[in-house]
Amino acid sequence: MKTLFEEIKASIKNNYNQDRSFWRPVLPWGGVFTIKAGRKAVSCTPLYVEIRLKNTCTIDGFLMLLYVILNENENFPRELSLHLGREFVDCFLYLMDTYSFTTVKLLWIWDKMEKQQYKSEVHKASLIIDLFGNEHDNFTKNLENLMSTIQESYCSNWRCPTRVQEDQQRTININPPQEIPHGNLIRLAVDELFCSRIELCEESGCGGLREFSQRVFCHGAPPFVVLNMQHWKSEDLAYVPYYLDLSDHKYLLEGATLFNKEEHHYSAAFQIDGHWMHYDGLRNVNLILLNKPPEFLLLSSLVYIRATEK
Repeated sequence: MKTLFEEIKASIKNNYNQDRSFWRPVLPWGGVFTIKAGRKAVSCTPLYVEIRLKNTCTIDGFLMLLYVILNENENFPRELSLHLGREFVDCFLYLMDTYSFTTVKLLWIWDKMEKQQYKSEVHKASLIIDLFGNEHDNFTKNLENLMSTIQESYCSNWRCPTRVQEDQQRTININPPQEIPHGNLIRLAVDELFCSRIELCEESGCGGLREFSQRVFCHGAPPFVVLNMQHWKSEDLAYVPYYLDLSDHKYLLEGATLFNKEEHHYSAAFQIDGHWMHYDGLRNVNLILLNKPPEFLLLSSLVYIRATEK
């Protein structure tokens, strides 16, 4: 029996121009999970016999990307197990490959999210879980310490009250440059966050020079990174780099999540064997092979995977 990933790769290889869509819906928006209640369920309060999921696009695109990433490199499942747990990774892959899409969403919600991150209520005989919100809150921030980085800095003024500082971040937020320089804006912004530099110390009355070391990953270079791009304007995204150098490691563009402000809806794009696909769980035909790389004008995040060392 072929895995879902193998089915998708086969559809890319055997596609015809008149039909570029995958043969069945993948991770459709929302979901209903029916509970097979036994006799003890009668005593449960409140009583519900099904779970309904709403507004799941805040995790759907990233779950699709996570599945593709886990299948891109035979070592990635083992590496990600160190952060997400081996039981979670094995169960996630099994549920995706058996098309148990509602269950895989519940796995993420109950295993990785905090209760306060989503709304839930019992309506009649259904437990309704509503994931309306921001995808970075619902997914990226729940990747444990996968992308944790640290950067140290030292001030040249011995009298500086905070001469030695440490800046630790759990996610990678890429802020657009204050002044628009020439060149690749995204790569310049990434370098500003990760590279060593010297600038004036901002402590009041200090006047010294602060030297920042290179930002490094706290737990080694992760298999993939998510760059939070939600503060960027579409006019600053004319060029998206296909590779980045992060803390002495090369990362290759694997995909992106896109945000439609008018619909308040997230979708995703990713590539397999150099072929780009667009995923949108809200559509009936939700996985489509693209003729060319997507336009990243509605960008919410960029996803890069670590290049294989030769």
